[in-house]
Amino acid sequence: MKFNTESIVFIIYILFMLGIGIYFFFKGKEGGEKGYFLGGRQMGAWVSALSAGASDMSAWVLMGLPASIYAAGMGQAWIAIGLAIGYAFSWIYEAPRLRAFSIVCNDSITIPQYLTNRFKSKSKALQIICAVIFLVAYTVYAASSIKACGTLFNTVMGIDATVAMYIAAGVIIVYTFLGGFSAVCWTDFFQGLLMLAALLIAPIFASFMIDTVTMSTLPENFMNPFTTWQEIISGFGWGLGYFGMPHIIIRFMSIKSQKELKKSAKIGIAWTVLIVIFSVAAGAIGRMFLGFDQVIADNSLVFITMTRKIFPALISGILLSAVLAAAMSTADSQLLAAASAFASDVYKPIIRKNKSGDKEMLWAGRIVVLAISVIALLIASNPNAGSIMDLVSNAWGIFGAAFGPALMLSLFWKRFTFEGAVAGIISGAVVDVVWLKCLASTGVYEIIPGFIVSLILGIVVSKMSKAPSKEVEDLFDAGVNFKD
Repeated sequence: MKFNTESIVFIIYILFMLGIGIYFFFKGKEGGEKGYFLGGRQMGAWVSALSAGASDMSAWVLMGLPASIYAAGMGQAWIAIGLAIGYAFSWIYEAPRLRAFSIVCNDSITIPQYLTNRFKSKSKALQIICAVIFLVAYTVYAASSIKACGTLFNTVMGIDATVAMYIAAGVIIVYTFLGGFSAVCWTDFFQGLLMLAALLIAPIFASFMIDTVTMSTLPENFMNPFTTWQEIISGFGWGLGYFGMPHIIIRFMSIKSQKELKKSAKIGIAWTVLIVIFSVAAGAIGRMFLGFDQVIADNSLVFITMTRKIFPALISGILLSAVLAAAMSTADSQLLAAASAFASDVYKPIIRKNKSGDKEMLWAGRIVVLAISVIALLIASNPNAGSIMDLVSNAWGIFGAAFGPALMLSLFWKRFTFEGAVAGIISGAVVDVVWLKCLASTGVYEIIPGFIVSLILGIVVSKMSKAPSKEVEDLFDAGVNFKD
């Protein structure tokens, strides 16, 4: 291990994150199930906005996306455009209704719980299906964050990449384990600020240090965003993921008032637009500043290498902590969302048949956090698991295709039924996976066919099934007309 200034900055940062988890463990241990999994619906505008953004923009925004731009050119920038549009639409249209509907639907604290209560169904099928998809997709997603931590620690501190993954996973587990939703949101808040600062500073400084000789060696179409129709449509397809991303949209449910939500939306959208713009800039400027290096491209090191070349150790250590922040802020949110889905939607109603108390529920969730972390570690340490961007893309596609259409239909269509929701969620997930395995050669991102099929089947099956009862329709109206 290289014990230097950068190492010291990293250690201080990790201790700070652990301190937040310990603080909320002692402060919030009486909060019960809703306190641990949803922060008691008391999150303010700034914390909610930056927490939602930070839990979304994992290490791929500092490593994966810049590396894609660095290697393939500006055709990859459509991903950033799609993300910015999708995120804005989710805050403007989905967030207000989801918060209101989750409250009127028996104060639901998880997405599967909300969908079941939305139809006043006694069947647990939807909760089980959602929980299974959550556990699988979140394990893959968390693996991408752990893999990023391993790469970072290996590059900066000289620690073996596998050992580094275990260290990072341990830190994430501890503060998620102890503090729950409040700890996750507050750590994400600080990490969101750090990520934005790093992405603003590094490309700007690098742009003033570009060698004109390096610029002249750029491939002919590197700066041309209009490459293939598949890249363009797939880039926009990334935006669809926001409507069904549980660890992001659960922040909408946690905000303490509709007034705070409007403020949160402005902050969150502005933050994300800046993040994706400068992530693209980091890749393009990094290519001009560093020239092309296959090792940098293969290991997603463009931002890390650029930062270390420009700044002294103290500053680079602080800026590179943003990569650690990005990885941890997403992993902790994913682990908590998976834990809440299992504990609230499977363990409590099915395994324990509603006989478990708050304390038992919390420990069931914590055990799931531990189990998913172990499996994610095994995936991340597998050399054949794919790149950081590949892992994120796979998990993002499943969530967006499975849950996006069902959630939007549940919020905006009174005729939507429980059967339609089940059909839409299952078909979206299945089509997404099948497309990835069998039709990836088309160049079209699998979330697009998955989302379309899920939306169509959700509508068709709802039309074919029995219309919702008056009680369910009244619940829908209550959600539409909800006021704090």
